[in-house]
Amino acid sequence: MEQLRKLEQVQRTMTLMESGGCNTNHQDSDRFLANLILLLIQPCGELNMETKCSLISEHLPKISVGFLEDVSRSLTEEGWMQCKEQIQPLKILSYFMFHGMDVNAPQSIFRYLPMLSFTESYIYQLDTWNEKMLHIPTNGNTVVGGSNVEKNRSGIIKLMEVFQTDPFRPLVLLFEHHGLLTERIREELRCGEEYWDLERKLCCLLLTKNKVSIEDVMRAIHLKSFDYRVLNLLLYQLRGAKVNDLHMEFLSISEFLVEVSDDLFDYEDDVLENNFNILRMFVRIYGASTAQTMLAKCISEAEEKYDHLLKTLDPQLSSKYRRRCEEATKEGGKISGHALGTWSMPPAIVDEDLYRSNVLSSRSTMVPPDRHSLE
Repeated sequence: MEQLRKLEQVQRTMTLMESGGCNTNHQDSDRFLANLILLLIQPCGELNMETKCSLISEHLPKISVGFLEDVSRSLTEEGWMQCKEQIQPLKILSYFMFHGMDVNAPQSIFRYLPMLSFTESYIYQLDTWNEKMLHIPTNGNTVVGGSNVEKNRSGIIKLMEVFQTDPFRPLVLLFEHHGLLTERIREELRCGEEYWDLERKLCCLLLTKNKVSIEDVMRAIHLKSFDYRVLNLLLYQLRGAKVNDLHMEFLSISEFLVEVSDDLFDYEDDVLENNFNILRMFVRIYGASTAQTMLAKCISEAEEKYDHLLKTLDPQLSSKYRRRCEEATKEGGKISGHALGTWSMPPAIVDEDLYRSNVLSSRSTMVPPDRHSLE
């Protein structure tokens, strides 16, 4: 998240440069100047702004192209490897191959990274806020997680206001300003709002022991990956390329399988935190004895569509994507995912209230380590 925060600062500085007439109308040049400005305003001992400017004016002529190339050769390999590790969590990187781009090439990454990373971090923040609203009272004065209701009431009200007043408006305005907004991107953002609304509704129904609709659940799980699709569509716009509908359809099925895999992996945590989870929903709808069978059927149907669409892709692209999926599965430490291993379903939690109570009780009775023993 620290890396995403820095990229957001670069994007904001570039916007200020434009409004102040300091921009060059060249993306790479403006990004370079923005990073230089951010460096200059950072505290550095007793140096003030005037001293920094004086130092730049005096010593910049001594820094030649040859000197920069020497420094670059000594630092580039190590620096690039560290940078790759920092930006790997960015979701859209696995889709670069569908745009004919090499994820290992710096020029492919940094040309579009500021806008993509800012968009993802913006959506991620909204998603985090939405999950906080799921911690509604379960009994008396407690909420899931054990916090006090009164302490969080004002915060929850503020979060509710955010989602009732066009939460994506700042992002839409940013896209419009850069000529990137399309109706398909607007539609995916609307899907995001619908997903969050369904998530709140379904998780509330679970806590209040009310009936859950399978139609709502399946709609929600397919909407859940809207952020992937926003980023993918945005990358098409940034590249000035036409959307490939076959690729979008294939990735949609892949996204569904990834979301189900993640839900199985995070099942216990999602029960504890009252987050949307497809297995939680199936247990409520079908009962603990049948839920896994019904979910396995959904997975099998999706796998068939995945196999069919995979065969329609360019063979080289198909091979690359399959290889990337295998790597991601190993990196995540999961034993699930189509054609990459076996699907492992955790035992169904029949009584979620009792499960939370037991977990919270065990945590409260844990003896904290002696401070001196850690020194």
